Formats: sequence, structure tokens, C-alpha cells
Amino acid sequence: MQPVPVPPFAGAAAAEPGGPRLKLAVQRSGRLTQDTIDLLHAIGLEFESYGQRLFSHCRNFPLSILYGRDDDIPGYMALGTVDLGILGQNLIHEEGVRVDELAPLGFGYCSLIVAVLRDSPYQAPAELGGCRIATSYPRSAAAYFKTLGLEPEIITISGSVEVAPSLGMADAVVELTATGSTLLLNDLRPIATILESQAVLAASPAAMADPARRATIERLLMRVKAVRAAKRFKYLMMNAPEAALPEIRRVVPGLKSPTIIPLADPGWVAVHTAIEEEVFWDSIERLRAAGATEILVSSLEKLML
Repeated sequence: MQPVPVPPFAGAAAAEPGGPRLKLAVQRSGRLTQDTIDLLHAIGLEFESYGQRLFSHCRNFPLSILYGRDDDIPGYMALGTVDLGILGQNLIHEEGVRVDELAPLGFGYCSLIVAVLRDSPYQAPAELGGCRIATSYPRSAAAYFKTLGLEPEIITISGSVEVAPSLGMADAVVELTATGSTLLLNDLRPIATILESQAVLAASPAAMADPARRATIERLLMRVKAVRAAKRFKYLMMNAPEAALPEIRRVVPGLKSPTIIPLADPGWVAVHTAIEEEVFWDSIERLRAAGATEILVSSLEKLML
């Protein structure tokens, strides 16, 4: 693991009134980039991210941002070049670096899979012991087959791994897939999943061991968790007869319990609560059946749990 060296963060002070200035590495260009920039803006950070910038310094938080190659980020963290990184769990697994995964971020979902040609006789990874495996994740592939007691020949390829079986270079591949479309295009079928991955906010152990830097990391983490929690919930306001309250409480208990406000009409109340997105429509149907009316639904920007 030898990441591309980077110069010190020009203009980044060691400490500021808001705490020591942290250094965060993010993907410069790729599938995580836009979601990462959107998240950083959503948590209130003000910085420039246009063009070919290598560094940005936040104007309203003690944080500097390094834009780099995604597969260099684990190395930056291991070497102490940065305190934090936003990267896929697949890269942490592949590089084997010791980092603290602070929060899943809900984007960049993918799977590291074992796949073979559709007409291949192989049905399970245990049958690949004497085979050639093409991959851009050689450490992950070797470690996985080692758990099966196998040592296939690992062929490292930096790109277009999926074509290796069709070209006769390999009997199987170990590669990332998000939708499975690339597998289908290359007539491959998955036979095992090695790892489920998504983007995470991770910290170097050295940064977490430093009380001052850890305090600033906790401030940043609070913001990230508030934005992530808001995406999981909707805010509901509804009117209902008092007699319907027991059933409404069973449907939407809320984060603690619903807020009940008496209305001017005798026997009626307004109910305010939060509901998880994944059960939203089922709950709405049950609320209507219980007698709730004038149901107003709002999205949340931030939610402090």
C-alpha cells in the first residue's frame, strides 16, 4: 500500500477557536463524489469544490478537505496524512488498514462478489480451488478463499475484470457490482457474495486517541448523524377523534410518544409524530382506518436523536 504522496495542507492551522483543524479525505472523481459533496453541504459546511482543486478549507468549521483517488484514502489514514475519510467499506476491507468506522452514510451501496460465466460448470466457490481468479481486489479475494481452505491463482487486473473469463484469462472473477448490469453484459452469474459495502465516515485511530481532535470529530459526527436520521423519518400532523388515540398510538408511537394537542372542536385532537420512511405507506393506511384525517406529511432536514 503506497498512496500517492501529498503535500501538507497549505494554510491549515493546527488549532483554531473551534478546535483543532481536522483533515478529511474524499474521492475526487467517481461514484461517491457527488453524494459526498452533497452530504458535506447538508451538514452546513461552507467550502469550494469546483474544478481541479486538491484542497478546500471550510470557512465555518475547523476542517480541511483533500480530494484524492479513492484507493489512496485508506493509505492516507494509515499514514496519518488525514484524520478522517469518506470511502467505501470495500476499500477498508481490501487495504486491511485499522480505522474506526464512525457512521454508515447510506450511499455507494455495492457488493464484492464471486462470479463465473453463465455456462460454467462451477456452482460454488469451494469448487474453485485450482482455478484462476481475476480481480482488482487481490487481498480480499485471497483472504476469502483462504477461509475456505483454498489457494487459487489470483490474477490482479486494474480494469475490465469482467471480460477475463470470456478471454480465457480466468475461470472466475472477484469484483464489485452495484446493479449487476455489468455482470449480465459479460454473461456472468454470481455464485457468492464476499462483502456488502457502502460509504462510511471513518477516522484514524491516532485522531480518535487525541482528546482535542476527537472532540472536533464528535461535533462533525453529530451533524452527520442528524442528517442521516432525518432521511429515515417523515414528520406527520393529523387530526383525529379522541377515541382513535389508542389505535393511533399503536400505529405511530413516534420517537418517544406522539404529541397530542386538543382542538377547538370537542372530542378532537391534533397528533404530531415522526414515522420511519420504510413503514410510511402501511402506517398511513392504518391511520386512516383508525379515523385520522387531514394528514400532513413533511420531510425533515435534521433530526437529533
